[in-house]
Amino acid sequence: MSPFFAAIYWNINPIIAHLGPVTLRWYGLFFMLPFVVGTFILTHIYRSERVSPQWVDVITIYMLIGTIVGARLGHMLFYDFEALMADPLVVFKIWQGGLASHGATIGILLACWLFARNNKFDYLWVLDRIVIVVALGGACIRTGNLMNSEIVGKPTNVPWAFTFPRDTEHLLPATSPLPSGAVLVDRVAQTNGTYAYPLHAAGQPTTADTLMAVPRHPTQIYEALFCIFLLALLYSMWNRTKERTPRGQLFGLFVVLLFTQRFLGEYLKENQVKFEDGHLFNQGQLLSIPLIFIGIWVLWRAGKDPENPYGYAPRDLEEKEAAALPPTAR
Repeated sequence: MSPFFAAIYWNINPIIAHLGPVTLRWYGLFFMLPFVVGTFILTHIYRSERVSPQWVDVITIYMLIGTIVGARLGHMLFYDFEALMADPLVVFKIWQGGLASHGATIGILLACWLFARNNKFDYLWVLDRIVIVVALGGACIRTGNLMNSEIVGKPTNVPWAFTFPRDTEHLLPATSPLPSGAVLVDRVAQTNGTYAYPLHAAGQPTTADTLMAVPRHPTQIYEALFCIFLLALLYSMWNRTKERTPRGQLFGLFVVLLFTQRFLGEYLKENQVKFEDGHLFNQGQLLSIPLIFIGIWVLWRAGKDPENPYGYAPRDLEEKEAAALPPTAR
């Protein structure tokens, strides 16, 4: 069997186009997509509960800042602390890559807390609705990782395995015969001290710098599909109860399910950084454990506060819509 048909060959260019000095990337597109689509979802949710959709614009700004700052700081603190200590300004160099989902989670939690405190919303009411949009964001981010050929899984021979020749961090020494589904990649030194990794030309002899990309678990797709499942589950639960949704139920369930999947899914992934090698749990699993317990605690207490079983938000839709009308129409 040809290696190109023994696994799904994934060699997508992560760059969409160059527009002068601006480079459009698939990852950037998928990163911003949930902030755009999410406003429509959240507007529908707020309107259904008689909360003015004007709040959606406000919380979207909080979410955007919290996600970017949290994800970047999380990466530097959890995965690249030495680089941060060597040059603190590296935290601002987002174009070099490096965003952590656990950091984004912390950033989102803080952003929602600030939004709730500053605008008289119940914190868990905000979280119960925002996790529906966050589930969409998780699916989009993992799709962006797929387009970047990053966050790859371990080698496998399952029928749906992907071969990632652009994932240069996990290329293996070439062997003969070539494993089914694998492709050869050459490591070519550049004048600036870096390496290029073109595909090995057919019929050419291999050298010591010839590596191979082997079929791997498409863990990005696993996580994206799980987030789509969460989106459908959480939305259907909210749609059934709406303003009578037990306070903390959706948030607690989301955190437990998402980070349990993350913990288990890490067993199929390659470690992201070298210091994770040789340990019982990697960094992603260690960071997931406390979040799972927080989710269990919130879920156990969901709706049990007799004085505030459903949370609260300003039911100001009619008031703000009336205020927006011209005086003659009031």
